[in-house]
Amino acid sequence: MPIAILDPFSGISGDMTLGALVGVGLDPAWLTALPATLGLDGVRVRIEDVRRGGLACKKVDFDIPPQPHGRHIRDIRRLVAAAGVPERVRERADAAFTAIATAEGEIHGVSPEAVHLHEVGAVDAILDVVGAIWGLELLGVDRVFCGPIALGDGTVHAAHGVLPVPAPATLKLLEGLPVRSGPQGSGELVTPTGAALVKVLSSGPTPAEYVPRRSAFGAGTKDFRDRANALRIVLADLAGPAGRAPEDDVEALLMLAADVDDMAGEYLAAAAEALRDAGALDVVLLQTTMKKGRPGTRIEVLARPDDVPALETLLLTETTTIGLRRTPVLRRALPRERLTVDVLGHEVGVKVVTRPDGVRRAKPEFDDIRRAAEATGRPIADIFAMASLAAERV
Repeated sequence: MPIAILDPFSGISGDMTLGALVGVGLDPAWLTALPATLGLDGVRVRIEDVRRGGLACKKVDFDIPPQPHGRHIRDIRRLVAAAGVPERVRERADAAFTAIATAEGEIHGVSPEAVHLHEVGAVDAILDVVGAIWGLELLGVDRVFCGPIALGDGTVHAAHGVLPVPAPATLKLLEGLPVRSGPQGSGELVTPTGAALVKVLSSGPTPAEYVPRRSAFGAGTKDFRDRANALRIVLADLAGPAGRAPEDDVEALLMLAADVDDMAGEYLAAAAEALRDAGALDVVLLQTTMKKGRPGTRIEVLARPDDVPALETLLLTETTTIGLRRTPVLRRALPRERLTVDVLGHEVGVKVVTRPDGVRRAKPEFDDIRRAAEATGRPIADIFAMASLAAERV
């Protein structure tokens, strides 16, 4: 399945994303029918060919009759659920709106459910979020990556008055993502909708190697005289050092690292277990040497981008570290599955991985092996051998 690479060299918004998706192959007829699919009567979609800084772009606009001024998150959930949207699309769209409501809530000191979404609760924002996420699904995109995001500068007029660029909620949504200020004189370039799409969809920074297949530009509303105000989307296949690597095996992750020298071993172990329970893909404790020759421990946490904020908070509260490092990494993992086999009347879980040459390798879960051995009175080695043999037959 292809990947999509977002190139927000002039920021990102929902309508820019939709325009670029049409440019790389999303059916325009599907997009024009989306308002009716969502039960948004009277809304018309306009798709035009325009130029931004000399680049041919697709521009998407909505003609919208008078609507309620904003909605609460529960109203948007009901609207999307009633439309029969595919489950994965619905979940991601809900995550995007929840992220917006959470950011707004933190800025204004209220709960996400109490936030009255103004601009982002409007019909065009609903169409932007659902359309972009569903459109990527229709194009068969497996994962999305995103380059550094240009923020713009100056101020913006919002429902709460004049705000600095980026607006507080937009910046909150962009936490953990690579951004840059400017260009000078551009005003707002990133909308809350665009920021939420990146937060929910992005698997990390642009891969070091990829094979581009198709690219296009989605136009922003502003038309600068000296440069293109557009979002580029590239559909591509991942590539590896020895040629193409199966993209399903490669995942963009983040490595968190913190050093401590004043925690007892049992407390370090408890912190590591808490990190695993909170969604860390792996937690490793390494011996290291700190200042003045003090022995210490380096805690390394492998995490998906969406889990990083919670895991960083956990590291900073459950350990004695006063700082941590965040490093982008690419992980290639063997395809794996979990089986359950019967050994002398007891269920034993077995992890099975498939090597690149197609050979499968099985490893029974030790806790299950031990329980079966204790219950049957048989040696652990015997239970292990029987579970491995049973897994080969599945």
